Amino acid sequence: MFMKKHLFINGEWRETESYSSLRSPYSGEVIAEVAVATEKETQEAIESAYQARNEMAKLPAHRRAQILETLSRLLEERAEEAAQLIALEAAKPITTAKAEVSRTIETYKFAAAEAKRIHGETIPLDAARGGEGRVGYTIREPIGVIGAITPFNFPMNLVAHKVGPAIAAGNTLVLKPASQTPLSSFFIAELLQQSGLPKGALNVITGSGRVVGDQIVVDDRVNMITFTGSPAVGIGIRNKAGLKRVTLELGSNAAVIVDKGVNIDRIISCCVTGAFSNQGQVCISLQRVYAHREVYEEFVEKFIAATNQLKLGNPLDPETDVSALISPGEVDRTLQWIEEAKQGSAIVATGGKAEGNILYPTVILNADPSLKVSCQEVFAPIVLVNKVETVEEAMDLVNDSRYGLQAGIYTDNVHVALDAAEKLHVGGVMINDIPTFRVDHMPYGGVKESGFGREGLKYAVEEMTEMKLVVWNRN
Repeated sequence: MFMKKHLFINGEWRETESYSSLRSPYSGEVIAEVAVATEKETQEAIESAYQARNEMAKLPAHRRAQILETLSRLLEERAEEAAQLIALEAAKPITTAKAEVSRTIETYKFAAAEAKRIHGETIPLDAARGGEGRVGYTIREPIGVIGAITPFNFPMNLVAHKVGPAIAAGNTLVLKPASQTPLSSFFIAELLQQSGLPKGALNVITGSGRVVGDQIVVDDRVNMITFTGSPAVGIGIRNKAGLKRVTLELGSNAAVIVDKGVNIDRIISCCVTGAFSNQGQVCISLQRVYAHREVYEEFVEKFIAATNQLKLGNPLDPETDVSALISPGEVDRTLQWIEEAKQGSAIVATGGKAEGNILYPTVILNADPSLKVSCQEVFAPIVLVNKVETVEEAMDLVNDSRYGLQAGIYTDNVHVALDAAEKLHVGGVMINDIPTFRVDHMPYGGVKESGFGREGLKYAVEEMTEMKLVVWNRN
């Protein structure tokens, strides 16, 4: 499969002067030639979104919903093709890629439903002296042009979490997908074009982050930036964005606590999936496990045994559980982190080596909190398991992090669960589940360096609209 992908501006596929070769992370073969936008072309895309903003804002809710419903149907019809694209450009195992496509279909259906539920509220103005004889109510209006910058790890569903609510709310977009995974975004642009989205409402621009991304962030015609990616880039965006509204989802080093008395057999499969799905390249991938001393040995033994059953290989093979990391540089980085852990007296219980761009699922024991595998986001199939004396100690270790996206706890004690829900300083606490749990309509976002703002369709629509107050004087 080989493709040549152009820019998508004002409802048209536009050729440009420069194209870059896109290679499969697994095989290294060239799978596409992708347009590299100039600053001028980026400005044209922004102008296209700017000119289309009034038409989109006036589009009735039922039409916005219909466009998103049609998109969902078209994607469902071409689900196999979409999954193949994801597996090809991201090296995501095909079974996991199919699950992402299913989630994406559902995400756009949620967005269609939310398009019909945008509303304000009435305000009892006569509750205040001087408010008699007046009627007040609020309405929510589209914010305008949204700049969306998305990562490689969920190239279709994380795009949906930005494109879906933006269209539902009546906004226009300039979308910059990750350089390694633009094919999914072009695919969705094609389907939206077929779904009747007005010209200019979605523009897809590929190229350098310094050229394309920076221009989107600083341009005054862009009213909001929604970004998913690394803290360093997110902080840079926040510093450059001025008075634009910004939502940031910046990752984590997510942890789970395993309390004494927990049935280990029931949780191992879920924990292994949470740690190694998509090669650990998930913002809420299970990276840290803190197991109570009474269950630690059993957990470690069974977790390692289940890890060693995972099949490594070609992402297009339905039997593959773990495939290539997104780039050779990521393999080198993670091997360096593993070596640092060894030098720091941690034990590599399994894995710790690479074959091509595939890093073997790695389990590390007794890792000091100062090691990179503990305190930074590893974004690879690496998980550490440490012994704790008490749940309180474990909660302190979970909170001892720059990040705070989601955390989980397994416990049979309701009081312990309630304490964890209160004390864990994260955006979401999963009781009797891994931190990797997410369904697409729930509020999703973090605290500290995990960012701010919330995704999840209803909550993203709130972020992408502005409240206006209307007051009628009847006196």
